[in-house]
Amino acid sequence: MTRKLRVGVIGAGIAERHLTGFGWNSDLFEVPVLCSLDADRGKPLCEEHNIPEYTQDADSLFARDDLDIIDIAAPPDSHFELCRKAIESGKHVICEKPLFGSIAEVDEMARILARSNGRKLMPIFQYRYGSGLQKLKLLIERGLAGKPFLTTIETHWWRGPDYYAVPWRGKWATELGGGLLGHAIHAHDMLNYVHGPCAEVFSYGATLVNPIEVEDTAALSVKMKNGSLATLSMTLGSRKEISRLRFCFSDLVAESILEPYTMGRDPWTFIAGTEEHQARIDAALADYEETEDGYTRQFELFHKAIIDDRDPPVTLQDARNSLELVTAAYSSQRTGQPTPMPITAEHPLYRSWLPEEGRRLAAGV
Repeated sequence: MTRKLRVGVIGAGIAERHLTGFGWNSDLFEVPVLCSLDADRGKPLCEEHNIPEYTQDADSLFARDDLDIIDIAAPPDSHFELCRKAIESGKHVICEKPLFGSIAEVDEMARILARSNGRKLMPIFQYRYGSGLQKLKLLIERGLAGKPFLTTIETHWWRGPDYYAVPWRGKWATELGGGLLGHAIHAHDMLNYVHGPCAEVFSYGATLVNPIEVEDTAALSVKMKNGSLATLSMTLGSRKEISRLRFCFSDLVAESILEPYTMGRDPWTFIAGTEEHQARIDAALADYEETEDGYTRQFELFHKAIIDDRDPPVTLQDARNSLELVTAAYSSQRTGQPTPMPITAEHPLYRSWLPEEGRRLAAGV
């Protein structure tokens, strides 16, 4: 019989989607407790998902010995401390994006994990598991894509005043960043997932749509370590919401659907340069085995990683690659120069990309 893992969930916003993912994996997980400071949202979630216990005390979850995993879906500024406490209490951890507020915190968490007696931390990047993107990965693994040339990624969404009525949004001290960090981060993770880490970034950023502190529009030019180039555009001022990913290789072009929030899913198009190669691509795609996607698939793979004592499907290094791109973009915006990567301890934004005022508020000064 498959061993069920017991999960304590922290949060009552995006946590709702996590609970649906656990529900679709009911043979692998059970959720005995949910913690949220917002009882008006947390208690109804408990009722909807048959969670027997509700609490507003996160520390009570860390003290329990009947939980295997702490799932953190709280505001971004709380992530590091909650992850630290969970790991040090002997739990595995799932944590929503953005994982942390600096590369320094990622590296500190790596040290915490190294002395944790095998605890695992999995950042959330559920968009990876859409069947369209997985088919592209299959074609690359089979050597059918060829040399990478250019990737273009558009994250063009709409966020109006109602969205920013939530007190922690739109502020450096609590949201930690704008559209690059909280919205386009999923599509940009797909860039790293397909091509590996970035080598250099030049970026423009602006606040054009709403009267907020953080950026809501950005344009990035990226050199990848594999030699290819990428252009990334993000705005929260698009009245028609789309997400689009287009990967140009020497032997094929792969293009996503335009649906803004499930762009990793089918139907993607895969177009070769010759009829003969198209036939090879079509034959490979015919072998593709459909699975669940999104949170459901990522949680399923995390269960397997824990049971088999393997690395989680999304690793701390994956989160580092993602946050390095954000850090480099903010650095470039402020210096007006390209930012080379990786971001090391000597970089001025290694310990925080927040502007000085944001750092002061985050520290409670």
